[in-house]
Amino acid sequence: MNRKYYMLIFACAVIVSCKNSETSELKEAEIEFEETNKVSKEEITIEPEKSYADIGMEYAISTKAILGKNLIGTIQQKGTLAAVEFCNMAAYPLTDSMAVKHNAKIKRVSDKPRNPRNQANELELQHIAKFKEDFLLGVNPDPIVEETSNGVRFYYPIETNTMCLQCHGKSVAPEVYKSIKALYPKDEAIGYIENEVRGIWSISFDK
Repeated sequence: MNRKYYMLIFACAVIVSCKNSETSELKEAEIEFEETNKVSKEEITIEPEKSYADIGMEYAISTKAILGKNLIGTIQQKGTLAAVEFCNMAAYPLTDSMAVKHNAKIKRVSDKPRNPRNQANELELQHIAKFKEDFLLGVNPDPIVEETSNGVRFYYPIETNTMCLQCHGKSVAPEVYKSIKALYPKDEAIGYIENEVRGIWSISFDK
C-alpha cells in the first residue's frame, strides 16, 4: 500500500515537474523571441511623406524663427534703433546660413522693398498680389507650390505684426526713420498696418 502510494506521488511529481519545465522552457522561448525581434518605437514609426508645401513651410518657419529670435533679442537689449542696423548687417547672413542648412535658396522679397536686393520679380509680384487679395477677403492663404522639371518653388506671405511696425509702420520714431534712410536711401517698406502682406517667402529647392 505504502509503496503504491509513494509511486503515485512520485509519478504526479514527475508530471508536474515536466509541465513546469515545459512552461518554463516555453516562457524562456517566448522571451528570447521577443528580445530577438524587439524593435524600438522609432524603428516601427512610419513618418508620413512630407508634401512640397510642408517642406517649404518648414524652411520658411525655421528661417523666420532664427531671424525673429535675434531681432527680438536686439530690440530688448539695445532698442529699436539698433534693430535697424541688425537687419542691415545680419539678416542676409542668417538667411543664407539657413539656406545652406536646408540646401535651398531662401529669399524674402517684396513689392515695396527696403533693400533693392529684395525687389520681387514679375512672377513673385503676381503671387504677392494674390496673397494681398486673400488677406482683404479674409481668406486664410495656402502656400503656392510650383514644380519644375527638377525642382520646387514655394511662396508664402510675410505678414506684418506689432514688432514689424516699429520699423515698417505708419508711425516710425524720427530717429529710427533717420537711421533707415541713411542705410536704405531707396526705402519703400514703410506705411504698413498690422496684418498686411509686406512681402513673401520665395524658396526654391530640389525635388
